[in-house]
Amino acid sequence: MAAPKRGRSASAQSKPGRSLALILIAIVALTGGMFASGNTTPRLGIDLAGGTSITLQAENEPGQPNAINKTNMDTAVAIMNRRVNGLGVSETEVQTQGSKNIIVNIPKGTNSAEARKQVGTTAKLYFRPVLAQEASVGATASASPSASASGSSSASPSTSPSSSASSSQKATGSSSASPSSSATSQGRAVTDALKAGSTASSSASASSSASPSATSSADASASASASAAASKLEAEYTALDCSKTTQRATAGKSAKPSDTTVACGKIDDVWYKYVLGPARVDGTDVKKAQAVFDTQGASGWQVQMTFTGSGSKKFADVTGELAKNASQPTNEFGIVLDGEVVSSPTVSQSITGGSAEISGSFTQTEAQSLANVLSYGALPLSFRTESVTTVTAALGGQQLHAGLLAGAIGLALVIIYLVAFYRGLSIVAIPSLLVSAVLTYTIMSLLGPAIHFALNLPAVCGAIVAIGITADSFIVFFERIRDEIREGRTLRPAVERAWPRARRTILVSDFVSFLAAAVLFIVTVGKVQGFAFTLGLTTVLDVVVVFFFTKPLMTLLARRKFFASGHKWSGLDPKGLGAKAPLRRTRRPAGPVAGPVDPKEA
Repeated sequence: MAAPKRGRSASAQSKPGRSLALILIAIVALTGGMFASGNTTPRLGIDLAGGTSITLQAENEPGQPNAINKTNMDTAVAIMNRRVNGLGVSETEVQTQGSKNIIVNIPKGTNSAEARKQVGTTAKLYFRPVLAQEASVGATASASPSASASGSSSASPSTSPSSSASSSQKATGSSSASPSSSATSQGRAVTDALKAGSTASSSASASSSASPSATSSADASASASASAAASKLEAEYTALDCSKTTQRATAGKSAKPSDTTVACGKIDDVWYKYVLGPARVDGTDVKKAQAVFDTQGASGWQVQMTFTGSGSKKFADVTGELAKNASQPTNEFGIVLDGEVVSSPTVSQSITGGSAEISGSFTQTEAQSLANVLSYGALPLSFRTESVTTVTAALGGQQLHAGLLAGAIGLALVIIYLVAFYRGLSIVAIPSLLVSAVLTYTIMSLLGPAIHFALNLPAVCGAIVAIGITADSFIVFFERIRDEIREGRTLRPAVERAWPRARRTILVSDFVSFLAAAVLFIVTVGKVQGFAFTLGLTTVLDVVVVFFFTKPLMTLLARRKFFASGHKWSGLDPKGLGAKAPLRRTRRPAGPVAGPVDPKEA
């Protein structure tokens, strides 16, 4: 039984080159990938690369004077975090300051400009029926936008108007009618729509009242109120010029979902003004949104939305009602995002499939941004930008220089200790540290574009701490080998017997470090997560280096005479370690000798 066991042990010891070749291939592949991708340096965080700091101040919603509270502020922070992470902007910090302010720190990056735009976007989405629409003052009367949205069901009924339908849909300011006459006709449409709504409301009130005089009084009051509201809205609509930035900034922004309101929308570089009815579907009814490219038609980039169960029913009901209207624009619905109409498709039939599309002159970035804000929901509060400050990397650069200097000093002290105390074994330890450093650097460089990892000052600290973790693993292994030599064993069997015991200790130690890093990463936010991530990464790499480089290299060196003979500079000198003398077996006689043996008999 002993012979096969020795054979397997010899086989395992004779192939350490495989492990060394494997880790060498991994280093070459990672380094080649780093240079091939063009990312030869790790991506830096805001404290090292600079960026933008934005201060947002919360504002109370109309009719909700107590909306600014801790719950809504925390919800807004969480939504902003998800939005910027959805764009791939890592190391972005979003935190509250006081009771009304939120501070957003965004590092430099390809998507940082879009992130600045999205953090303060409320992203309140409503589907409202269109009561009136026309090209705003200053727009060319012949301008005619193409279809800007479509809804689809499982049978794929298109709600996008054809080119001719689109012309009639948007050409309410056509050459056959002057802007003033168009505004007048649209104003009458607004008035009629409001009066129709008030009549239905007054009828409901009358049916619930037992007194005819009370009913008559309610009808008169409702009619007067509706007329006043219609006149006010008509005047607001007539005076609205959506080509002016100042008017667009306030048009319909303070309207409640149940209000009839005015709004602006831009289609094919032409601004249109709208009168919109009460919201029938809102953003909370959207289950999922994603940006897709229309390969079948000429719509380009679109945003596909999937509704919830209740949202599907609402959407089917409103599109069914709009489809009964034969004339435009009353057979259209406006898709309104933060008070601005992003599209107003024509509806020809009820859409029951639970999905819809928003299309138009979207770029890929615009479509992805819209899908992103719709997916993560609306902010519970409106925010006003108080300040936007550019953060330079000068201070961070000084701190980085100091941190790298401290790391270099620490590494030099570790190397001096290894050389002085372990002597020849430093030939194993120092290359292992270099392999760990190369793997850490290349992986960090590749993680920048892959998962948007950004290196900040706490992450640098995590990498410096990892030097001690890696050195500790070497020391555990070396001390186990020395223990075996003290017991009287030669080097080669000492290495193989020490490895299982050292391996257990190293794995337990690294598991505790990784667990601490994982918990720290989960329960913290911002820059501290960078420290936790780097600590966890280097801990995993420590296991890889010890198993695939340190142990095989030690096995190879144990075959060399310098180490195997226990040279005093090898760090494994038996005399210097106080080794016991090797145990030797002696052959004993089988029994006592009775007397002298006759030479002749022998």
